Amino acid sequence: MAAEYESECVSEDRDWEIPPELQPDPEDYQFDLDRALESVVGLSAAVPPDAFTAATLGTERVGSGVVIREDGLVLTIGYLITEAEEVWLRSVSGQRTPGHALAYDQETGFGLVQALGRLALPVLPLGRSDLLRVGDATVVASGGGRPHAIATKVVARQEFAGYWEYFLDDAIFTAPAHPFWGGAALIGGEGKLAGVGSLLVQRGDAQGRRLDINMCVPIDHLTPILNDLLTYGRVNKPSRPWLGVFAAEQEEGVIVVGLAKGGPADKAGVQVGDRIVAVGEEESSDLSTLWQNVWSAGTAGAEVRLRVMRDSITTTVAIRSGDRAQFLRSPTLH
Repeated sequence: MAAEYESECVSEDRDWEIPPELQPDPEDYQFDLDRALESVVGLSAAVPPDAFTAATLGTERVGSGVVIREDGLVLTIGYLITEAEEVWLRSVSGQRTPGHALAYDQETGFGLVQALGRLALPVLPLGRSDLLRVGDATVVASGGGRPHAIATKVVARQEFAGYWEYFLDDAIFTAPAHPFWGGAALIGGEGKLAGVGSLLVQRGDAQGRRLDINMCVPIDHLTPILNDLLTYGRVNKPSRPWLGVFAAEQEEGVIVVGLAKGGPADKAGVQVGDRIVAVGEEESSDLSTLWQNVWSAGTAGAEVRLRVMRDSITTTVAIRSGDRAQFLRSPTLH
């Protein structure tokens, strides 16, 4: 699968609608569909231009979030709120409420926002993503009610490796694809939250066509870390090594396609176009293997030795890894 990693810049005027034939029909579900969709809010975030992620993710980010607690706690996808200095939530009725970016977990990709005013919206209960099977009916919904929701099915459960040093061993893939996926709610057949929308990816079918589908982060990854995120703003354990490498799988192998400016790999001399052959003595022929080999080096700060092919010459680059969170602005409460 090829993936795009970006927050979609959707206008908040909400003039767009999902075609009626793709919208979920309340009669097809054994739960109150419209009430469940009320729990999904629009989310917009403003990030300062000098933020570390501004160049890659933009300074104006728009997506969705899901109310998961009565006190106004909203779950979203973390890239929408990373380094955000201002967050706004918008209900189906159009009410706008300020929010505070509480936490972003680098490993799962989840983000948390606390509403700074009363939302007066229903809570969408957390479900069990491990119960979802290929073929199961689901709904993917962004903020805005039924016109912004799509009746979907699970089309795959499998590993996913992202080019930004990210890996999930059991990602959920759904189709048809929702065009505004960032932070969208994946609602299971029992009317509970089964995951959060993260990406639009492409998948080949038997006829050789490339079909758009959504990748969602399973909700089961949230439960073990939720208390830590609320208490510390991050998971209370040593961080994994981070290189600041953007890599892609190509015919010739894993290629460096970008570098975080000023990140560990950039400082160590890794170059765009390098083909990564191995981490230490461990061959790394795909993204999944590459990232897991990097993380096996220890914790943030450990030396990671990348063996790369550059201009037909193999060389080893020693990188003092970093903690990605230390490169980011901490959330501030205004």
